[in-house]
Amino acid sequence: MQHDVIIAGFGGQGVMLMGRILAYAGMREGLEVSWLPSYGPEMRGGTANCTVVLSDRPVGSPVVEFPRSLLVMNLPSLDKFEPNLKPGGLLLINSSLIPRRSRREDVRVFYVPANDVANELGNPRAANMVALGAYVAACGVPSLDGVAEVVRETFAKKKDVADKNVQAFRRGAQIVAASGSVEVNATR
Repeated sequence: MQHDVIIAGFGGQGVMLMGRILAYAGMREGLEVSWLPSYGPEMRGGTANCTVVLSDRPVGSPVVEFPRSLLVMNLPSLDKFEPNLKPGGLLLINSSLIPRRSRREDVRVFYVPANDVANELGNPRAANMVALGAYVAACGVPSLDGVAEVVRETFAKKKDVADKNVQAFRRGAQIVAASGSVEVNATR
């Protein structure tokens, strides 16, 4: 079993944080893990992406050219990485900021309005946690509870912030779980 994902968006959207949380949760579940960050010219506002590999055997390389999964938070990231997603792969699109549909017909696609949901929850900065919850629910690795625990610990210094981020994570997971179909364009 090997799961790999490229998580991509603008700097400041919490892309690296999502990758680190996935990696830590995978390690806690006894998986072999690789996390490889990549930044554009600027940190905040520039492009950012990371690759996370979770496996039950040693990871040969942290570099993944053709990922099995792709989680994109903005349109430039979708445009850049969508063509390389493996057929049969998983594509999660932040439909709050990405106005177009996937051009792929050979992948599972989930449209999750991460920014809209985070705003509804009163926590606009938690769009990344909404997207992360949706991704984990869609792919099943690591476990939802394991990732939620790492989210809680990541924000542990401020209990109210931790609670709000876990709530956003769980809401993202609920969107995918309630979809009952492969393609999701949930608005609430």
